[in-house]
Amino acid sequence: MNKTPLVISITSGKGGVGKTNIAANLAYCLAKNGKRVVLLDADLGLANIDVVLGLTPEYNLFHLFHAGIGLDKILTDTPYGFQILPASSGAGEMISLSTGQKLELLESMDSMEDRLDYLLVDTGAGINDNVLYFNLAAQERIVALTPEPTSLTDAYAVVKVMKQNHGVHHFKIVVNMAADKKNALEVFKRLYNACDHFLDGVSLELSGFIPRDAAVRDAVIRQRPLCDVSPASPAGRAMAELALKVQTWEAPVNLDGNIKFFWKKLLFRS
Repeated sequence: MNKTPLVISITSGKGGVGKTNIAANLAYCLAKNGKRVVLLDADLGLANIDVVLGLTPEYNLFHLFHAGIGLDKILTDTPYGFQILPASSGAGEMISLSTGQKLELLESMDSMEDRLDYLLVDTGAGINDNVLYFNLAAQERIVALTPEPTSLTDAYAVVKVMKQNHGVHHFKIVVNMAADKKNALEVFKRLYNACDHFLDGVSLELSGFIPRDAAVRDAVIRQRPLCDVSPASPAGRAMAELALKVQTWEAPVNLDGNIKFFWKKLLFRS
């Protein structure tokens, strides 16, 4: 039986922490390593992955729900070896998906499972319904945060809601825009201590850190992945190391009971 794709959400408690940039470069590095990758833009009302990559897709997820366009037409090739499922920006109808639309997306994704190694899900920021839904539908969750106190507080809020309301207890942590490794470890320790003190049974794993790097801004302005523009930069090397770490992850054996992408195959495996 074919291996089930690993679904990883990249999420954050607040905007501006570089979540989409991490998602795009992780997709780039995994694809460069020979993996079959689709990056889903799940910030449905304020989508920007196409802008970050300098693409102009003909269709997006709005057309799946409101025009009956299939995912095969929405899937957009990139010059970097992976595909994206773009969403729309400024469409109020996409801010909160109905239960029927959520199920429609899950069913549509099933047709892709044999063509994928990784589905990366770039969620919106915060704890609204769409953000929580896509995090619950993933098998692994990367919570991105920065050394800013507000980022730390909001990252804790994401972990708290996911744990207390939905029974999710394991999270991967990536500290972005860190001054150095020591700074990243300090940020992680503060989040770890808060969760250890106030939330029973939460497991946090520091999966990597991305140093603050001027090359990131240059890549964003050029609308290309950092790892394509400046792979040897400090942040570029850190992104590549994160991708290697991700490739060691395997789908959890014990699912947490929430509905998942590719749930049919996961249920069969379990």
